Amino acid sequence: MKIAIPSDDGRKIAGHAGQARQWLVYDSDAIDAAPERVVLDGPQVLHDWKDDGPHPLDDVDVMVATSAGDAFVRRMAKRGVQVILTGERDAARAARAVRNGEALPKPPFNPHLLFCKIRDLFSKH
Repeated sequence: MKIAIPSDDGRKIAGHAGQARQWLVYDSDAIDAAPERVVLDGPQVLHDWKDDGPHPLDDVDVMVATSAGDAFVRRMAKRGVQVILTGERDAARAARAVRNGEALPKPPFNPHLLFCKIRDLFSKH
């Protein structure tokens, strides 16, 4: 299983998944090994991705983030990717918890998601 986590600094889980450019990709079979770092260019950022070809995160099974809109979660589900939102800040600890089937702490209230919910009403996703 591959677990993708947005991270700007390579340690902490970054904010909104749809806007993330930098990702850590953990392999559940080698969870303690250094994760692969994936940097997306502008059109590859998932919020803007047109689903018109291969994507650097195509082979992930799970995405763990602190926030994501409902449309993003639905869009990833259509691609076969489960999105888990959490208040956990440590990327490696979150990846281990997912691999071990452990519950992650719930994400804190994020007022930005209210804007996402409104925008999602008009989303093509």
